[in-house]
Amino acid sequence: MTGAKLDQAGTARKEIAGRGGNALLDWTARAVVVIIYGGSALMGAASVPHLLPPDNFHDGLALAARIANILFLGLVALTTITRLAPIMKSQGIETRVSALLGTFLSIVLAFLPKAELGPVWSAVSSTLVLVGTSLCIVMLRWLGRSFSIQAEARRLVTEGPYRIVRHPLYLCEGIALVGITLQVLSPLAVLVAIVIVMIQCRRMINEERILRRAFPEYAAYRTTTPFLIPTCRAIGRIGRGQAPAKAIDPHA
Repeated sequence: MTGAKLDQAGTARKEIAGRGGNALLDWTARAVVVIIYGGSALMGAASVPHLLPPDNFHDGLALAARIANILFLGLVALTTITRLAPIMKSQGIETRVSALLGTFLSIVLAFLPKAELGPVWSAVSSTLVLVGTSLCIVMLRWLGRSFSIQAEARRLVTEGPYRIVRHPLYLCEGIALVGITLQVLSPLAVLVAIVIVMIQCRRMINEERILRRAFPEYAAYRTTTPFLIPTCRAIGRIGRGQAPAKAIDPHA
């Protein structure tokens, strides 16, 4: 076999390795996510009875935000169990590290001391967490079986919030992150939040790279749909009932 043929064979093997992956590894990854998210949801649910009934309006907002977070964690665990097998996975350690840090680094904020906020800012922070987390639940329902933490391509999604921006789940997570950061407001908390945002931006870039490889249709979708921040044109298109170019799930 010539050197050229050897190179072609090696490239083919590499491409095959990127598609599908090892089934045992995939189910192991699922099990880890289910244990972490499912366990967190159960522990959070166990703490709810101790917060009932809320003493005031702010305590009620905080309780609602906690319940929304519990529901989101439980939905992540459930969706992970039922998700589709990926048709292509990103390669390299950087994409995996970015995905893990972007997912779990926000836990650091939970261990920082609470800030002394007035009633107004306390209500604002709880409202941001409640709204952001509730919207995350909606986004996750739209993603359905195509959701994953790592950058992987699964199926086409063109309806709902993905007609407005390419990464609506990240946008909603950002809203909740602002609320959480306010609750522990300090220079360290702001620094952690900035690092999280930078890592999440990297995750979005990694996801788009694998989606462009897996689905040529993504190029058309990318030209008609904003990256993260909605525009009047995108929102107006939804109001007029116009469908975007045929596209794929940008948060596979």
